Amino acid sequence: MFKDMGITPLKGVLLYGPPGTGKTMVAKALAKQTNATFIELVGSELVQKFIGEGAKLVKDLFEIAREKSPTIIFIDEVDAIAARRIENGTSGEREVQRTFMQLLGEIDGFDALSDVKIIAATNRIDIIDDAMLRPGRLERHIEIGKPDKNGRREILNIHTKNMKLEKDVDLDEIAKKTEGFSGAELKALTTEGGYLAIKDNKKKISQDNLDEAINIVKKEDDGYTPLNHSFN
Repeated sequence: MFKDMGITPLKGVLLYGPPGTGKTMVAKALAKQTNATFIELVGSELVQKFIGEGAKLVKDLFEIAREKSPTIIFIDEVDAIAARRIENGTSGEREVQRTFMQLLGEIDGFDALSDVKIIAATNRIDIIDDAMLRPGRLERHIEIGKPDKNGRREILNIHTKNMKLEKDVDLDEIAKKTEGFSGAELKALTTEGGYLAIKDNKKKISQDNLDEAINIVKKEDDGYTPLNHSFN
């Protein structure tokens, strides 16, 4: 269709938004929907490589993507390698720069009409280098925000579908009480509700368990871990 219209499609898109909102899930769902190979790369892992290894890994990844096409390359935490550059002269900074330039070169080097597409994700679009965002690279930016009430209800449905719930559990009420929660936090509260039920020697999760779980996740949302229970 693009060829017939005489226009060039996008090479890739940038998903941005708060942590835990489902940016990775969106990319995986798209790969499955289009029957494409899904290759995931984490930016923060690239910057920990030895000198020259980060750039080589990017090069190898794009070669594999072409061989396995159609392919979606998902680059998570892209800001780790594509933030606005500050020249401080350290070897670590120079390595990040090499990796970033290799990434730009690979994006520029493949045809927009090819079967390789890029989806990158970041929590900090404000620090992404303009070179990455210009036309011909990641020019389309899509915000993945926190879910509204209906979205929270659907997410709760997904995470509780295999759970044993008491009849008094009202997921609509839970959705109302969790305004501002991300998808990851909603998953955490359902897991926390299960821990609380087990701790109370219950066979099913009650509304009280989930209400208590909401308060726990709210208090610990900066460093939440569900493994903070001691069972007697």
